[in-house]
Amino acid sequence: MRKLILFVSFSLLFIGCSTNKSTEKTASNKEDNSLKFEPNDDGEYDIVVFDPQYETYLKSIAFPRDYYSKAYYEQRNRQYVIVWNQRHMQPMVYNPDLYAVSIDLDPTVDYGYDFEYKLFNFFRFIEYKYRVRIR
Repeated sequence: MRKLILFVSFSLLFIGCSTNKSTEKTASNKEDNSLKFEPNDDGEYDIVVFDPQYETYLKSIAFPRDYYSKAYYEQRNRQYVIVWNQRHMQPMVYNPDLYAVSIDLDPTVDYGYDFEYKLFNFFRFIEYKYRVRIR
């Protein structure tokens, strides 16, 4: 009887310590869970935010498009993307629902003034709506 209990205990120990295949699937999903920007048919980049409050934010709270220069928007967006991606990689510390995707922003690509403005205000909108500080 004692040998049977030891055998069952060791069996359960080996089963409990085996690798979990679901973690391998999760790792492959994280690679697919990134936001990449590609030009449309006109060769321009655009952002579509599915939150209806974003458009209201752009029209009522955000500064006008010409308030800052394109270089300012590019610089701030790079800083925002770095912080955003760091938070995306730490789901135990930061809300994984808020930072669900990583953002793949290539600093060598000219995305255009409108894109940079909308991306900048997307980050500001997230700060405003969810009361977080991304800077």
